[in-house]
Amino acid sequence: MNESAAVRFSRLASQPLQPVTPSREGLRGFGRTVGEIWNHRQLLSLLVRRDVKARYKDSMLGLLWTLINPLVQLAVYFLVMGQILGAARGIPDFGVYIFSGLTIYGLFAETLSGATGSIVANGGLVKKIYVPREVFPLAATGSALFTFGVQLLVLIVASFTLGTPNLSWSVLYFFPSVLLILVYALAFGMLLAALNVYLRDVQYLTQVVLMLALWASPIVYAWTMVADVVARFGLPAWLLEVYTASPLTLAVLGFHRAFWGSGSASDYPPDLLMRMGIAFLIGIVLVFLCQRVFARLQGNFAQEL
Repeated sequence: MNESAAVRFSRLASQPLQPVTPSREGLRGFGRTVGEIWNHRQLLSLLVRRDVKARYKDSMLGLLWTLINPLVQLAVYFLVMGQILGAARGIPDFGVYIFSGLTIYGLFAETLSGATGSIVANGGLVKKIYVPREVFPLAATGSALFTFGVQLLVLIVASFTLGTPNLSWSVLYFFPSVLLILVYALAFGMLLAALNVYLRDVQYLTQVVLMLALWASPIVYAWTMVADVVARFGLPAWLLEVYTASPLTLAVLGFHRAFWGSGSASDYPPDLLMRMGIAFLIGIVLVFLCQRVFARLQGNFAQEL
């Protein structure tokens, strides 16, 4: 090493280290992340289209599977739960009732499961180039919304052909229901996506939790049945409040209110819209907190993958 090079190295060694990327701590860090995601919105759109195309690649029926799967599920639940086990006896227009619940639950399940495995599934991109890692759970959300849109069309047709269509203002419950699902699925999806990089069992545990969530929500049974069980066995009233406060339960009830025209006010808890609003505000806080955890854990994603 010549003398001039030694001088340069000595001068560089004396300089303090400075980060090349801005801090991601606190609210400013959250705002910078949102800005980066917006700047990469074209990449996000490409990832959504890629996920939708890849899901049914090389299949003969292609996107028709987005209709076949929920229709088969509807037929099984309608026949087994509704007719054989008798759940339909206390619920008029049981087909529309159960399909509306399955539709909004499907959005939650597909978003959460897709987001949980999104970082690992895109490990090649994570290791090669820098993009805000949050785009991968968001892409899973966009893909789930596409499937949800197709199933929603089937639900609208079914509400006019199989039951009594809801033509009142309560159809607007559709919007807070979807917002609730998206907020909570995205919050927990980011958290589980980060944890899944370090512990792959998380994606399998998520499937178990989603299965339990299906039966813990008033999809194949009515909310009033839960209230009757609490009253019949003399259980504390707060148990019903805890059950009702679940964002998935509120979203399912909101979807029933929007599309199940045979329901009455007694089929729902009081102040349903206010409950949904409170749950939504809590969900916004959860999105912020889960993204902060995601930001702290993403530093070693490339090494772990």
